[in-house]
Amino acid sequence: MNRILTIFAAIVLSAMLTACNQAPAPTANTSGNHDADVQALRDTEAKWNQDFAAKDATKLANYYADDAVLLVPGSTPAAGKAAIQKVTESLVADPALSLHFKASKVEVASSGDLGYTQGSYLMTMTDPATKKPMNDHGSYVTTYRKQPDGSWKAVADIVTSEVPMAPVAPTKMKH
Repeated sequence: MNRILTIFAAIVLSAMLTACNQAPAPTANTSGNHDADVQALRDTEAKWNQDFAAKDATKLANYYADDAVLLVPGSTPAAGKAAIQKVTESLVADPALSLHFKASKVEVASSGDLGYTQGSYLMTMTDPATKKPMNDHGSYVTTYRKQPDGSWKAVADIVTSEVPMAPVAPTKMKH
């Protein structure tokens, strides 16, 4: 229950940080750019997948805005591009790393300045306990903000594993 409250608090904090750190809004999306913006988000995630395959930590961190937050299971939130860069460096250092994600839903606000993707992922990485490759799969939601140059950067990236957690052995208290 405590873990659920922690995850919920992190999501609320992420939403608050995203709302408080808004860049100036681009012009309204009234010129018929909605479909182009949706495609731009799809293209961004396709390129992001390619960069995961190339294991380029710098390119991976550049998908995030400077004030972004990354929330992944079993870790504290990585807030800011520098913290996210450290997470990506750690990920790509794993020789077993393989990650592929695909959006099943892509939405862009009518204002044209915010969008999000929702989808699923498959990942293989080295289990820290056994040092053997392990498979993970789950869901994600990534919120994007359109940048002044027209690119899209992630401002909140939330990953939820669907793999059950291993039970934790109870600790004995010393008297």
